[in-house]
Amino acid sequence: MPTAHLPTGHRMATRPRAALAMAPDAADGILDAGSLAALAELTELAPLPALTDLTTARARRVLADTELLITGWGCPSIDERVLAIAPRLRAIVHTAGSVRGHVGSACWERGIEVSSAATANALPVAEYTLAMILLANKGVLESARDYRAARAREHWQYAGPGQGNYRRTVGVLSASLIGRRVIELLRPYDLEVLLYDPYVSGNEAAALGVRATGLAELFALSDVVSVHTPLLAETRGLVSRELLAALRQDATLINTARGAVVDQDALTEALLAGRIRAVLDVTDPEVLPPDHPLWTCDNVLLTPHIAGSQGAELRRLTDLAISEVRRWARGDTFAHRIAPDRATFLA
Repeated sequence: MPTAHLPTGHRMATRPRAALAMAPDAADGILDAGSLAALAELTELAPLPALTDLTTARARRVLADTELLITGWGCPSIDERVLAIAPRLRAIVHTAGSVRGHVGSACWERGIEVSSAATANALPVAEYTLAMILLANKGVLESARDYRAARAREHWQYAGPGQGNYRRTVGVLSASLIGRRVIELLRPYDLEVLLYDPYVSGNEAAALGVRATGLAELFALSDVVSVHTPLLAETRGLVSRELLAALRQDATLINTARGAVVDQDALTEALLAGRIRAVLDVTDPEVLPPDHPLWTCDNVLLTPHIAGSQGAELRRLTDLAISEVRRWARGDTFAHRIAPDRATFLA
């Protein structure tokens, strides 16, 4: 049943009752003394620790009068059973990106308002991607490897005209939150940026400062292809053997989205053949088996899903979540509200 909303601009007479629900390590990373004090000032915050199981006796007591749930990585699913013991729940503020893992159809059907820190989490992923694009075009990883092996400047071969970041072509696969931030960060550089996104028109792409292309064209023309599409039924294996074969010799594939968007076997074959290069922050599976050949392949840089918010960057997520709690507590609409029909597309 739909839930009534406070009129915009109407301050609540009392502080809303709130609770935290996330894994212990997420709570340790997101919540310091200052952020907890800020939340306690804005809400009647249930005592720590954060809820990790929404069906326990303690969870039942806390959720009985909780109006606002502040969630993080590792939050259990908020389904019909949970909502039955949380009759006053009206809003969820997520301190990370995607809410697909814990906000289900029952929440949308009740009319619960949902906010996410996906916008804040998009920035470090885009920054990681920018760095890897520039390093890949410059041939830095290969140069460092070869220089270390030679241990002498005399044996060094300077790069040919195929390397460098002047007038190179970067293909962005999907104008997602992260894809758009990557496009924004690439603007100061002398690069041509192509975009494939079936939901973005040519005029919209031009407004972003990029050129819209077909999927096959994106792979055929780009020196670097960066994958930013969410993993959906229709995008699983989207980067196929045929598209990988269309990449230029020594082109680089960067994947910070989800490993299963790429045909992992086909990518492995192309990398082992030495035809292309890759920067993979995600793989399928994640983590690769210990004997997988990519662990020792010179043509790939593997990182352990670190492109998203890490260390000091977690504070950005916390700050955004606190600002959303502040808005909601005074009766305003979330600045980063997730519409039910868009929740699926948050990777």
